[in-house]
Amino acid sequence: MDQILCDYDIYPMVFPAGKEITLTVKPLGEHARLPKDTVITSHALYEGGPGDRFTAWNLVRHENTVNDDGAAVFKFTAPEEGEYHLRFFDRNARMIMLCRVYALGSDLAGRYPLRGDFHMHSFRSDGHEDPAVVVANYRKLGYDFCTITDHGRYYPSLEAIRKYSGADIPVTILPGEEVHLCGTSTHIINAGGLFSVNGLFEYSDNYRDTAGSLEGRRFDSSVTPPDIVSDEQFEHELEHIKEEYSNCPDDIDKHSFAVCVWAYRKIREAGGLAVHVHPYWISDMINVPEKLNDYMMEKHPFDAFEVLGGENYYTQNGLQTAVYYAEAAKGRLHPIVGSTDTHGSTPHNPNYDICSTIVFAPKNEREDILQAVRDRWSVAVDTISKEYRLVGPYRLQKYALFLMEYFYPVHDRQAMLDGEILRRYYLGEENASQVAYYSERSRELMKKYILTSDRA
Repeated sequence: MDQILCDYDIYPMVFPAGKEITLTVKPLGEHARLPKDTVITSHALYEGGPGDRFTAWNLVRHENTVNDDGAAVFKFTAPEEGEYHLRFFDRNARMIMLCRVYALGSDLAGRYPLRGDFHMHSFRSDGHEDPAVVVANYRKLGYDFCTITDHGRYYPSLEAIRKYSGADIPVTILPGEEVHLCGTSTHIINAGGLFSVNGLFEYSDNYRDTAGSLEGRRFDSSVTPPDIVSDEQFEHELEHIKEEYSNCPDDIDKHSFAVCVWAYRKIREAGGLAVHVHPYWISDMINVPEKLNDYMMEKHPFDAFEVLGGENYYTQNGLQTAVYYAEAAKGRLHPIVGSTDTHGSTPHNPNYDICSTIVFAPKNEREDILQAVRDRWSVAVDTISKEYRLVGPYRLQKYALFLMEYFYPVHDRQAMLDGEILRRYYLGEENASQVAYYSERSRELMKKYILTSDRA
């Protein structure tokens, strides 16, 4: 965490460009009190221009802004989107400190930056912990949303949701599953779907584990999933898909591709996000034949591409990133996500916080999150090493870079408390009112630092 964030509370950190807002820089202790005669200058980071950092052409001076508490409170208008640097000088023109804020264009200023994961496993398949524990542990890491996607199983995600149904919690839990269907080895994520795609087949783990229970394969009683699919019906529908893609090259497994397309369409029917995941994962061999992956990218039958996730070797994440940018060069801009593909939510799993997604959504709610990804308002985050990297559109990367450095360190201090309270609630050591108290604090913190266009 930057030392400035330890010494000062700066809010709002993010706000709409072109609107006058009130900026506050509040000392966090007597040692950080600002002198009364402090002079503040501001300028846009990306503008540049003639002169040095103290005399840049786009410099604006702010004087007589420090109150009796040693806090600076002043009006500020950012003319356009981007990062702005605020420099504080004493009476001798000696720079005391520098802090940063970010202005957003109108289309982005109505969205909150939500960090989370669309691909997570619990002990119900090959993970380590209970689904509800996974959620609590990832809230400790700062996640705003989580999706339990156990192999072949939908009901574990419902377990997590129902465990916390009696409390107002600060993290959104999406229903989900990793879909495994006969006829393809390609892995597919159903993120946020309101019924199970695995559960449509009697051979699935979800069907067997729940004895075919309707409640184990739908989000709630308001959802009516399709009937169980027979082998004959499945093959009949696959034949129609093959006819639809009759130009599929001969060196591609047409049956495998058709099964994937069928699954993606069922996920959409469930209202979920159909995610094409880790095609460069090595499981003895590359998980998805490269020619099949190339055709998948060309035809784009899925909703989002898992560009990062699951492993720390370059073959997976590096080549998937290269594929994403190569596709963009062809004019194919795939919505993207980054995922832990976690199989353990504590540091015993060295990959437990390896990759994630920042989604820019109007609300931290299921449909807002899913639609934001579909509309390409997301960035994938690689935290494999201390020197993190981002994947996504240039504009969103610039904003996400600021968030990673200045917003999330503050956000995550509160999230750590939230996660511990959720863990205690799960164990019966805290009640719902205590969870609600921390949840409200988290929502207020988000609004304090991220000033959206409707509140500016």
